[in-house]
Amino acid sequence: MSRVFDPQVWAAVPFHFWSLAFFTFGSIVGSFLNVCIYRMPRGQSLVTPRSHCPHCRYSIPWHLNIPLLTWLFLRGRCANCGAPISIRYFGVELLTAAAFLGCWLAVGRESAPLAVVYCLLLAGFIVATFIDFEHFIIPDEITLGGIVLGFLCSLAVPALHGAPNAAESMKQSFFGIVAGGGVIYAILRIGKLVFGKQKLDLAADTTVVFTETALVLPDKEVPYEDLFYRDSDVITLEAKLVELIDRCYRGVRVQLSASKLVIGEEVLDPETVPYMEVVTDQMVLPREAMGLGDVKFMAAIGAFLGWKAALFRLVAGGRVGPMRLGNGRKRGGGGSKLPAPTGPTRIAPCAATRGPPAPARSSLRPSARPGAARKGRGGPGL
Repeated sequence: MSRVFDPQVWAAVPFHFWSLAFFTFGSIVGSFLNVCIYRMPRGQSLVTPRSHCPHCRYSIPWHLNIPLLTWLFLRGRCANCGAPISIRYFGVELLTAAAFLGCWLAVGRESAPLAVVYCLLLAGFIVATFIDFEHFIIPDEITLGGIVLGFLCSLAVPALHGAPNAAESMKQSFFGIVAGGGVIYAILRIGKLVFGKQKLDLAADTTVVFTETALVLPDKEVPYEDLFYRDSDVITLEAKLVELIDRCYRGVRVQLSASKLVIGEEVLDPETVPYMEVVTDQMVLPREAMGLGDVKFMAAIGAFLGWKAALFRLVAGGRVGPMRLGNGRKRGGGGSKLPAPTGPTRIAPCAATRGPPAPARSSLRPSARPGAARKGRGGPGL
């Protein structure tokens, strides 16, 4: 490994040859990241089947799977059926190529290994960002895998933490994991106690309908997937009247979670209740600002960048997050707010800063819905 990253070996080749190499390799990695972005949240294999058109399932041959060039040559359309291929595929390849090039230009002259590690980190950021924006989750493969990879990279490249040796670098990585994950977890638990419930006042004798997929209020429809983030999330209300298909209740307390429906003292399986009407004037809904995926994601950032960088990114991300979370995202038509992805607010400060520089100079010099990480529930089968 030391021979591969020997500064004299890298310096023997013109600097901008490596610039071109990093850009090209970045575009290739970006092509793989597109696979990760599409398949990871769906629980699909990253290996099989081969890359194919999402419309006609045409298996793409190697000569039509060249990063950047193929999309431009085919004008963003499938070679077999002519269906449009999202510009996101081209954008991710270009973004990754530019990120890899930027890492090389920033630190390549000082340390080629450091440039490679930063490339790995930014690749993880790119996958996490696009998945979080679309599915509001950050898969464990990225977060937990990032923690392990960050710790191993700290062992292999002490310059990642500006450390004089591997032992000190691994210590900084460990403290980064504890600080990044621990502080976010504490904030999550406190936030759950203080802000984890939303009291909703309704007009007197309002009829609320629970269908198989959503809670239907007088002015909007809220999908269960927007309410049940954790197993502990519960909708609570005092009902004047509850009507099921085969029976009714009067003057009872109703509690609904993703796995259980409690009406008075009777406990039911939500999957067996396809429809329910409730007359009430007040209800309490669960809400969430962040999930365990954010905890593990910050721990991964700490593993790569150390505790000081993790805390800085936490504070800086906290300034971006409220603006993003305050706006939310409007669901077209229904008007209900979707939860905003918080992973990108952790990533934004990381893109603006870098970890501690290597202390020693060499001949080359420098300048994160349904998923395992933030477990969403599809909602009860009401």
